Amino acid sequence: MPGRLHGLNSSGPSSRNITIAKVKSRGFSEMPKYGVVPITIPGTPKGWQTLIERFGNLKLKDVLKPAIDLARNGYVIGKTTGYFFEHAIRHYQKVNKGEAHNHFFEVFTDHGRLYKAGDMFKSEDLARTLESIAETDAKSFYEGELAEKIVSFMEKHDGFIDSHDLKTFEPEFVEPLGIRYRGHDVFELPPNGQGITALIALNLLRNGKYLNPENAVHDQIEALKIAFSDTLEYVTDPNFMRVNPSFLLSDSYRRMRQSEIGLEAKSYEPIDYKSGGTVYLATADEEGNMVSFIQSNYMGFGSGIVIDGTGISMQNRGHTFRLDPAHANCLEPKKKTYHTIIPGFLMKDGKPVGPFGVMGGFMQPQGHVQVLMNMLDFKMDPQEALDAARFRFDSEKRVAVEPCFPKDIHEDLKRRGHDIRIDPSKGGFGRGQVILKTEDGYLAGTERRCEGFIAYE
Repeated sequence: MPGRLHGLNSSGPSSRNITIAKVKSRGFSEMPKYGVVPITIPGTPKGWQTLIERFGNLKLKDVLKPAIDLARNGYVIGKTTGYFFEHAIRHYQKVNKGEAHNHFFEVFTDHGRLYKAGDMFKSEDLARTLESIAETDAKSFYEGELAEKIVSFMEKHDGFIDSHDLKTFEPEFVEPLGIRYRGHDVFELPPNGQGITALIALNLLRNGKYLNPENAVHDQIEALKIAFSDTLEYVTDPNFMRVNPSFLLSDSYRRMRQSEIGLEAKSYEPIDYKSGGTVYLATADEEGNMVSFIQSNYMGFGSGIVIDGTGISMQNRGHTFRLDPAHANCLEPKKKTYHTIIPGFLMKDGKPVGPFGVMGGFMQPQGHVQVLMNMLDFKMDPQEALDAARFRFDSEKRVAVEPCFPKDIHEDLKRRGHDIRIDPSKGGFGRGQVILKTEDGYLAGTERRCEGFIAYE
């Protein structure tokens, strides 16, 4: 339908075979980060095919051809990607041991040497895998040769995912959640994603009574703390949620929580901002179609598991499950866990304005709030909004800021009780893209914190 906003959730649930008792019997008191245990059913390939069948003009084999060429013939690793690549592999070398993990290093190191910025990376295994996915419209991943390799690996290494898990997975079209903010409608995907975290924070800030140059950032931080404290407690697979998402965006909730934002910093639930590993893209065409799209391995390269002969690095999304049966996001069979990945979309008066997104684990809703407010409150264009210095709430009263963060605001936050530190590291503040529709075309911005974009022809 022209002008209509659609949402697709292709995140996969846990295996039908996994339980809290089984995980604890392996000696875990909380969900592990790596190995076969935190791997949930992969949803990305079928998500690609579902979108193409519903909205595309090309076949999956045409869409994946550039990726196949890059995997087979190689590409030069950029500076930012190189930093993450080298940092991640050093980390996996410390935590990944044993037969199940050895193939990971065959794929992601050059015969044991770490890849760095400027190196050429290629993977014939991954090229063949993408060809198999492309030629079968993703069926091979869920019922064919790739599915057989995944299941065989899981059986060999005591994993939980079986052929029934893969064969029965289906993406789900969902109704996006939205709130009214500064004359616009801001939309995110509903739970199990954390898009509602950004919406709660914006809703707490939308009456504008807190917004002034002296404490706008303070109020953003406090609103995000409140949003995280509730979503980390309540958000999970919507079929298992004990709180209606609409309540968290209601006027009564907003008034109740808004009253807690004062002049001083407060402490709330800590988060794990470092759990990234996400790819976000925004795109638009001459017919006015626009897409906000995101996918993720989570925590860098995910589980540290590469299925033999495929080049596939399996995600570890199940790490966010809790092993406390009383918690809303407790581990259960065939359940979707709290997801960090969140594509955003902006509309006005029922018409599309454009897609936006910020990658980076638990930094994502924080990036959404800051970039949107830069555009809607402070009248920046998309590039200015992305370039502006960012903060990152880490835990309790601890807040990190970029080295370019304005010193006067930095000092004001310290006076209000925030524990401020300057973080010079790369990648801790997210990486985003924005496209806005104008009367004559599109206005776009791409992230200065990464390599920007590459046009493929």
